[in-house]
Amino acid sequence: MTEGKGTRGGSADHGDRAPDPGGGLVELSHVISAGMVTYPGLPGPEITPYLTREASRAHYAPGTEFAIDQLTMVGNTGTYLDAPYHRFAGGPDLAAIPLARTADLQALVIRVTGTGQRQIGLSALAGADVRGKAVLLHTGDAALFGTPQYGADAHFLTRDGAAWLASQDPALVGIDAVNIDDTADGARPAHTLLLAAGIPVIEHLTGLERLPPAGAIFTAVPLRIQGLGTVPVRAYARLPV
Repeated sequence: MTEGKGTRGGSADHGDRAPDPGGGLVELSHVISAGMVTYPGLPGPEITPYLTREASRAHYAPGTEFAIDQLTMVGNTGTYLDAPYHRFAGGPDLAAIPLARTADLQALVIRVTGTGQRQIGLSALAGADVRGKAVLLHTGDAALFGTPQYGADAHFLTRDGAAWLASQDPALVGIDAVNIDDTADGARPAHTLLLAAGIPVIEHLTGLERLPPAGAIFTAVPLRIQGLGTVPVRAYARLPV
């Protein structure tokens, strides 16, 4: 599935949330559909019937029917969250991710579109007040989601950028690209440093161009699943009034 084909353009008390209801809502997640490709090489989701509408009619009153379907997919599908367990066997899994790290967070959008550089390093981040916030890296790569070009020459967070973020304790870090790491780097330093610090990572965001640099309220809550490290989220933001 292709959305918007184009060119690339811890322990802290996270209490700095806006108490007012704010403005309109902005969708920041890709649609999940059967067979879609999120990350090159991983299987797409399969949606199959468990109980068809026709078969259900035998269980209910005339005119009443239901469909119960089965969804089979890897956790790394669509727009998803990485818990520390994704990287570390002893790390917190999805069921252990606190709502304080995923819901009603002040968003800080770091825009690197049009810079001509794939790397998002310390120079793009230094000086920003990120503590307790959802740091969203806007690369423009989401325009290529669902195309072969999406996984090629993608933007990524550098080791020094990840190390600085890990030291500043944002609530989470998200990116609208195929991976927060350089996929050519098998050490995966961004995942390693952020998840070791208990900071969830969200990959494959979309729609970040619709958010202001600051002031929006971001939410991307995962399902509470034990023994799993990644799962799709419904990411969205409320715009400031």
